[in-house]
Amino acid sequence: MEEAKACEPRYYEMLEQLQVLDFALVELNLYLDTHPEDLKAIEQFNQLTQERTKLANQFQELYGPLQNFGRAYSKCPWEWNQTPWPWQV
Repeated sequence: MEEAKACEPRYYEMLEQLQVLDFALVELNLYLDTHPEDLKAIEQFNQLTQERTKLANQFQELYGPLQNFGRAYSKCPWEWNQTPWPWQV
């Protein structure tokens, strides 16, 4: 496999922010499993979901797909053969 190449600092900043949002969303999801009536937690979950979606779309527009299997568009030429992939950094 090809070795991952270094990216500009913004790539890493955006990827780290996505990880922060994903962590918070998982934790809120677990909390809401046991507290399904907590309106403030639901509102926070929905707000973070919007932020994550917006950031993921920006990231993918700039740097390519985050996930495959129909969860992200690809430009031409096909981007999945270009490194680094998000899980390689």
